[in-house]
Amino acid sequence: MPDDTFKRVLGLPQVTMSGVAVIIGAGIFVLLGPATREAGGAVWLSFVIAGVLSALTAFSYMELASMFPKAGSEHEFASHVFPRWVAVMVGWSMTAALVVAAATVSLGFGRYLNEFVAVDERLTAVALLFVMAVVSYLGMERAAWLVISLALVEIGSLVAVIVVGVPSVGDHDLLSGSFTGVLGAAGLVFFAFIGFDEVITLAEETVDPTWTVPRALLLALCISTLLYVGVAVSAVSVLGVDALSMADRPLAAVGEKVLGGWAGNALSVAAMVSTGTTVLLVVTAGSRMFYGMAGAGDLPRALAEVRFRRVPFNALIVTVASAMGLLLLGDLKTLASATDALIYLTFLVVNASVIALRRTMPHAQRPFRIRGTIGWVPVLPVAAFVVVLVVAQELQTSSFWMVGAIVGVGFIVHAVHRLTAK
Repeated sequence: MPDDTFKRVLGLPQVTMSGVAVIIGAGIFVLLGPATREAGGAVWLSFVIAGVLSALTAFSYMELASMFPKAGSEHEFASHVFPRWVAVMVGWSMTAALVVAAATVSLGFGRYLNEFVAVDERLTAVALLFVMAVVSYLGMERAAWLVISLALVEIGSLVAVIVVGVPSVGDHDLLSGSFTGVLGAAGLVFFAFIGFDEVITLAEETVDPTWTVPRALLLALCISTLLYVGVAVSAVSVLGVDALSMADRPLAAVGEKVLGGWAGNALSVAAMVSTGTTVLLVVTAGSRMFYGMAGAGDLPRALAEVRFRRVPFNALIVTVASAMGLLLLGDLKTLASATDALIYLTFLVVNASVIALRRTMPHAQRPFRIRGTIGWVPVLPVAAFVVVLVVAQELQTSSFWMVGAIVGVGFIVHAVHRLTAK
């Protein structure tokens, strides 16, 4: 029999490690080279700036998650502030971004695997999606321990890069480059921090979510930032700016130079672990978003059924099937860049929600409350709103056309559901 409730099995360690795993992802394995071309030896400072900028929006998520600890996260937040169509747009945007991310990241896994075995990338991506769907189906109580194990592999690989670079610190200038270059690179590596918001989708499976989720989000962001900065310092120290800028696999290049070819292969395996973990988490988060929207009546009620091992099984099937379908489209580059635009759109709405709720629900209980106001206006969410607008200028214009198409599909699905439900 369906049971429309989750079993609360996650504590602070599990939620924090889930956050670290999805933030790290595989971004650091590919973004460091392009970022160094922009920032020079001071690329580590770009990661510091991007981490601080990400924290601004993270604080907004933390306040809202403590007020409304629901799996639907952004959809739930917007529904308390804006007209229903805005909540639908935001929820659908985040859900679509997660589905696209599942497809693109699983394809990235296939490309890493191709370094060792000649296999079809799309076939590998489909197989990975299926495997991670099975893991997610087993329930978060089991999946969380796998996530922790895989996250420890990710963290261990980055710590290894940091350690092997320690003897080389001082060999190259860590402050070379221009301030404008550092800022430009900060906008680029901001993408490496996207994912912290997915922690919120685990709220209904977390013990004491109003306390646990905000703290897990902050801890995950802090740990990821420290790892990013340490890796950037190590990579510049070992390779130098020119070599690092041109490296296709920057972290593997660090390992190969210090320890030999086997270390480069080991870091490629770590990148595969990162992509696999990310796929598991975005598939899980996507199914929880479908579940949350369906529970609110904005998608078919069948997607809100929690059954078998206390997972939203129907929502999970739709999430994975949609991701597999996207793999058949061919080149996913434009679609992938559109996901960044969708996430930025969501960030804007989340920050605006915090500001608006301070006015419309000033006395509501906020277990986590952002400090610092001018009158009733919270300063940090306003700063975060501006930051997202500025960073969004780095996106390609074509991304926004794709966003319009994706949001349009969402409205059609919602409208058809509302008409057939009457």
